[in-house]
Amino acid sequence: MQVLVRDNNVDQALRVLKKKMQREGVFREMKQRRSYEKPSERKAREKSEAIRRARKLARKKAQREGLIPNTPKKKIDDTRRPRPGMGGGFGGGGGMGGDRGGPPRF
Repeated sequence: MQVLVRDNNVDQALRVLKKKMQREGVFREMKQRRSYEKPSERKAREKSEAIRRARKLARKKAQREGLIPNTPKKKIDDTRRPRPGMGGGFGGGGGMGGDRGGPPRF
């Protein structure tokens, strides 16, 4: 893999290199090789990835042909505020209750 550095701009060349490596799947492969993967697990993973790619391709084709409607991307609603007493963060716990806001379970 080769990247040209123009006008001594190393930062831009590094961004281009990272983008190329991302497209080639180098980062994904490095992450997978951190730990051993049994051959049977590898076959199952590759098979599921192939199925996922085929489904995505078929879905895109059906959308182009008008058989199914295009699903618009969900907009993030910043106007929503957390309910009072629910913690406001992840998990939704208000401190006293368990997972559903009721009395604590012992």
